[in-house]
Amino acid sequence: MKSTDIPVNDIMPLVEVPDYSLYYFIALVVIGLAISVSVVVLLLKKYRSRRLNERKQLYRQLGAIDFSDPKRAAYAISEIGYRFAHDNERTASVYQNLFERLEPYKYAPTVNKIDQETIGYYRLYLEIIDA
Repeated sequence: MKSTDIPVNDIMPLVEVPDYSLYYFIALVVIGLAISVSVVVLLLKKYRSRRLNERKQLYRQLGAIDFSDPKRAAYAISEIGYRFAHDNERTASVYQNLFERLEPYKYAPTVNKIDQETIGYYRLYLEIIDA
């Protein structure tokens, strides 16, 4: 019979394997957060610039109103001017004054030309918005 006490020489002892998975996970989370933050910042910048462009476009529309049709002009000034009325207290009060001066030109079936005093308030409102 053969002996069972044969030494095994070709099996190596266990080798310690370094575990870097935690470092890889942390690096992945940091990179993911950096990308997420940069996407949010870019979207905010784009939204703000678009909002400013809308404001400039509305200002141009408000400044280019034609007074040949007083009823349509009064409605346009009231509608577009409302968007700027809540900027600060001064624009709100000037808009309210202008709105009250434009009321006779909106609700009557036939209206006269808009008087120079109301046009002066309109131009003052434009200057306040532009400042």
